[in-house]
Amino acid sequence: MMTYFFDINLCKECPMRDGCYNGGKSKTYSISIKSEEHKKQMEFPESSEYKERKKVRLRIEHKNSEMKRAHGLTMAKYRGLFGMRIQAFLTAFTVNVKRMIKLEETLQ
Repeated sequence: MMTYFFDINLCKECPMRDGCYNGGKSKTYSISIKSEEHKKQMEFPESSEYKERKKVRLRIEHKNSEMKRAHGLTMAKYRGLFGMRIQAFLTAFTVNVKRMIKLEETLQ
């Protein structure tokens, strides 16, 4: 972001001060500089790919919430990234087994 500071004495004499100068003690004008990556990032929520991913995200977030609340994924039981990874895999395995059992019960 680039910010420009103006002398208010010049603003008081400027012919375009009605739409710009409000009578404050200082006058600044800021311009945000956006890179190509930032522009792409701002356009992404308007794309069809984003809208499709958003639909899938609801199902995933529901399962993540269940694993966190009902199966103890809130707190790490082991130290380190490897231990946390094992805990996450075992928790996901448990949730999937529960889902298979419920599906089996509904089919009978």
